[in-house]
Amino acid sequence: MDRAEAVPHDAAHDAVPPGLEELLHQVARGDEQAFSQVYDLISPSVYGLVRRILRDPAQSEEVAQEVLVEVWRSACRYDSRRGSPQAWVMTLAHRRAVDRVRSEQASSDREARAAAADTKRPYDEVAEEATNRLERERVRRCLDTLTELQEQSVRLAFYGGYSYREVAKLLSAPLGTIKTRMRDGLIRLRDCLGVEW
Repeated sequence: MDRAEAVPHDAAHDAVPPGLEELLHQVARGDEQAFSQVYDLISPSVYGLVRRILRDPAQSEEVAQEVLVEVWRSACRYDSRRGSPQAWVMTLAHRRAVDRVRSEQASSDREARAAAADTKRPYDEVAEEATNRLERERVRRCLDTLTELQEQSVRLAFYGGYSYREVAKLLSAPLGTIKTRMRDGLIRLRDCLGVEW
């Protein structure tokens, strides 16, 4: 048996293509021709790895395309000190494929929960909407009782999802001031809404 026959197909398939590192550097500079060569060199390996993880051919093609687009967009992030160009691309492919599996599982879980929720007793949607509207109105009225800085801080943190530091930066106020105003504002809201903490 000669040596070529002794090497498993996957090992031969995963060998580093000659010049891939230089091609990636050219891709990082926006060279479309270099990307075309990179695509030809690595797309079979990318698709093969993704297909082994996802098993579904259509999804595998989609994820492989996403990986190759990511290679085009992020070629400048390739660092030869951290590994071969083939290993970098295959890591991107593996991560993307695993993300897709997790996403599909989460979607399946959501659908299962939604289906289970549908079997529970129905509720009065009109009453639910009316209650939600009244609660929103109460919150708005209570927000109007806050000082301007308190209201802005609370709105940015709770409706905008900003951290204390981000709120302080957005409002050009010291971090300690924002924390104090937000705490005082939340206490006033709690008292106004009649909520026990």
